[in-house]
Amino acid sequence: MIRGRGFTLIELVVTVAIIAVLASIALPLNELVTQRAKEQDLRRALRDIREAIDSYKQASDEGRIQKKVGESGYPRQLAELVEGVEDQKDPNKARIYFLRRLPPDPFAADTGAAPAQTWGLRSYASPPDDPREGEDVFDVYSRSAAVGINGRPYKDW
Repeated sequence: MIRGRGFTLIELVVTVAIIAVLASIALPLNELVTQRAKEQDLRRALRDIREAIDSYKQASDEGRIQKKVGESGYPRQLAELVEGVEDQKDPNKARIYFLRRLPPDPFAADTGAAPAQTWGLRSYASPPDDPREGEDVFDVYSRSAAVGINGRPYKDW
């Protein structure tokens, strides 16, 4: 007597159930990996922009960047970090550049916006607990209302 080759209905149902359980475990893990990668991009972007702002301020304090009386010495716009400014100490008036490009906020709602439009800006004159735009850019923050894996809102990073 020859027995038919193939799988029984029960074997197929068990196999599909196992695959469904594995997929339900992998999906949230994939979302976590994606969020973690975006958080890493946010950390890197904040660090790069903040270092560029600090370098701009240092160059201003050294007299390499022209500033008017009463100005803080911080850039007036984020674009100045990329476009560069004239070096006042260089006889050829070469430009000083602080960033090659401005990274966008990875958690920005509008992915088509210019990178400078994705960041929230804090002026030197605004208090730390209530950041507001002003005449200069002292700091940047994410405008996202989402909360990170660590439990802190992205806007507070």
